[in-house]
Amino acid sequence: MRRAGMFLFAFACVGMLCFTALVGCSKHKKITFPQLPSYQLVAAWGDSGSANGQFRYPRGVALGHSGNVYVADSGNDRVQVFSGAGVYLYQWGDSGSANGQFRYPANMAVDASGNVYVVDVDNHRVQKFTGNGAYITQWGTYGSGDGQFVSPWGVAVDTSSNVYVTDTYNRRVEKFTSAGSYVTQWGSLGTGDGQFQSPRGIAVDDSGNVYVADSDEAGGNHNRIQKFTGTGTYLMRWGAYGHGNGQFYSPDGVAADNAGNVYVADTENWRIQKFTRMGAYITQWASGGDARGVCAPGELAVDTNGNVYVAEWNFCCRIQKFAPRQ
Repeated sequence: MRRAGMFLFAFACVGMLCFTALVGCSKHKKITFPQLPSYQLVAAWGDSGSANGQFRYPRGVALGHSGNVYVADSGNDRVQVFSGAGVYLYQWGDSGSANGQFRYPANMAVDASGNVYVVDVDNHRVQKFTGNGAYITQWGTYGSGDGQFVSPWGVAVDTSSNVYVTDTYNRRVEKFTSAGSYVTQWGSLGTGDGQFQSPRGIAVDDSGNVYVADSDEAGGNHNRIQKFTGTGTYLMRWGAYGHGNGQFYSPDGVAADNAGNVYVADTENWRIQKFTRMGAYITQWASGGDARGVCAPGELAVDTNGNVYVAEWNFCCRIQKFAPRQ
């Protein structure tokens, strides 16, 4: 069974959304840049296809130290690299299970040395590359043992280059060294503190705190963000199912900036929400659809200037860059 297919179906089949998701990303020509209260749209690139600079279900986005933007072009089984302005630079990967190949690459992270970690969902592994796409190593196999995965989804790296992976269908987070050696894990299925239904996006702030988006497409108890120490000690959580400020409907990506603020891709509410590191709501933007902002945001990343890059995995098949409004 292709686990990525399950994710596509689960995300897509919400009310009227199922048909569009299954046939592919829709075009978004002549998009009108929105006037947003707190952030402004400054760049957007990509549309549906397999040519250079095009995407099929782009789920993940990560930033390199040189300002390059790495995109997990999930449906095309490749990673594409762009400048911060969206100019296509290069790519690597194709479909398969050999070294450097992918079966639905979903999310990525970049360490202090510029190495890129890619979650290879349907191969149940993490692959590590140089910033130029040269294969370095990999780890993980299908299973529930230490260092194994069942459809891993999110990945994050701390300042010591430890790697955190959301092992979604094992309902846990696993921690590794940068070489892939297993360190520890935490989490189990449930609604309690530190338990998960569908752990997806993951981020680490400069203090080593770990934030996990615990998702639930059915509108249940798991539409929340949970916060842990780097060793897995539960600290706090916030969020519940809904459409108001601080509520979520199937949150996916999560990112932290250098000031400790936390950004969440509130996927089925079609918006980005911003919080303090203690979960206090700050602002939101881009709710409302294609011509007015974000559509179906997946992963997101924040640069040192506070610009937010959003991978819109469905309907729009593009990357959007937002800047704080001065």
